[in-house]
Amino acid sequence: MRILLVSQMYPGPADPDFGVFVERLVAALRERGHDVDLAVIDRRSGGRRRYADLLREARAAARRHRPDVVYAHFLVPAGTIASLAANAPLVVTAHGQDVENIGSIRGVRTATSRVVCRAVAVVAVSDYLRRELEAKVPEARGKTEVVDCGVDLDRFQIEPRSAGPGPAFLCIGSLTARKNVLRLAGAFERLGEGTLTFVGDGPLRPQLEGRPGVILAGRVPHDEVPRWIARADVVCGPSLVEPFGQALLEALACGRNVVATRIGGPPEFVPPEAGVLVDPEDEDALADALRTAAALPVPNEAARAAAELHDVRLQAARVEEILLRAARGRPA
Repeated sequence: MRILLVSQMYPGPADPDFGVFVERLVAALRERGHDVDLAVIDRRSGGRRRYADLLREARAAARRHRPDVVYAHFLVPAGTIASLAANAPLVVTAHGQDVENIGSIRGVRTATSRVVCRAVAVVAVSDYLRRELEAKVPEARGKTEVVDCGVDLDRFQIEPRSAGPGPAFLCIGSLTARKNVLRLAGAFERLGEGTLTFVGDGPLRPQLEGRPGVILAGRVPHDEVPRWIARADVVCGPSLVEPFGQALLEALACGRNVVATRIGGPPEFVPPEAGVLVDPEDEDALADALRTAAALPVPNEAARAAAELHDVRLQAARVEEILLRAARGRPA
């Protein structure tokens, strides 16, 4: 099957962390024998001109490649561009930002509806996100399937905990209100022991600086994330809402226990043997969750077993099935 993949994020300055997930999915599809051509954005510079460049690139790739199916990551603008690039069946993957933008950015609802109507199938990265999308865009009902981004089990492997004092808590992500980092820091302070490391940066950094036991590592390359996870006992993701929770899934793959929000995607893959789901606005409950998770074994085989159900190769096989169905339904 010839696949043209259109994405507004790919490895490079455009989004070095998220892009690797698309890249690994592409690699897995190629391993399965498919011919995958790319039209992608791998830079931040260029403003809106980037999207015009992406449309030209996608159209050129479609003429050259004559795809059986076009597969877009993100609904708008990547899905819009993909729908204009080729007269082939369209499949689109919706991510959290797609759904958040509907109703908050002028014109996005209309553009999203057009993409969804044009698409043969829509993929949501969590069942939570599917429900949110279908509530905002009724046209998605009946054509949306759930396939998450998966985790590279070769890259994120179960390892003994690195030497150092404990309990060691880790939070991976932007230092923003949605990530709930201030409540997490407050809950950690109640424990009175251990360390809490934040990997990431953002506007709330000044409010976290100088707190006892809190370490601000800043942004790190995605290739270094497994090393940071290996130093931790518990990886925390108590976001106010988390459409999926990629860092939590990677932590499970490394045999680490997690504290995760119960609002969003994490309840779909975090088992009680390897994590605690918590009301993100209840700081008392969050402190109790940290204590409970820290008492679980490290490394935890149950955590690894949960992650294995989301192997990126398994997810690629599910995407392959959706793409094949779309391609076979192509009009003569």
